[in-house]
Amino acid sequence: MNLSTAAACTDRTARPWGWFETLSEVPGHKIKRIRVLPGQQISLQRHHQRAEHWVVVCGQAHISVGARSLELGVGQHVDIALGEVHRLANRTREPVEIVEVQFGNYLGEDDIERMSDDYGRT
Repeated sequence: MNLSTAAACTDRTARPWGWFETLSEVPGHKIKRIRVLPGQQISLQRHHQRAEHWVVVCGQAHISVGARSLELGVGQHVDIALGEVHRLANRTREPVEIVEVQFGNYLGEDDIERMSDDYGRT
C-alpha cells in the first residue's frame, strides 16, 4: 500500500450525526466505517444505484429498513436492497459503529434520496 492509499483510509468525513470513513473502494463495491453519536441518526434515505450490507461493530444500533424496525448489537447485520428506505439511529448513551459494504455500479455520495432529515438536508 502506498502512502496516498493509506492516508485515504484514515480520512474521516464529519457529518452532524457523527462521521464516516472509506476503508476501501474498487469498481463494484465500497467499504465504509460509520459512527453515529449518542442520540443522533442519519437521514431516512434510499439509494437508486446501490444496495448495502450493515454489520454492527460497536454499540446497539436502531435500524429501520422498509417497514421493519430492528435493534441490532455487535456482530448482527442487515441487508438493505436497492431502493429500500432505511435509517441508522443511536438511541443510547454510547457511540454506535457499523461497517457498511455497498454494492453497485455507482457508489457516489450523491446517490442519496433523503425522505426526512434532522439536520435540514432534505
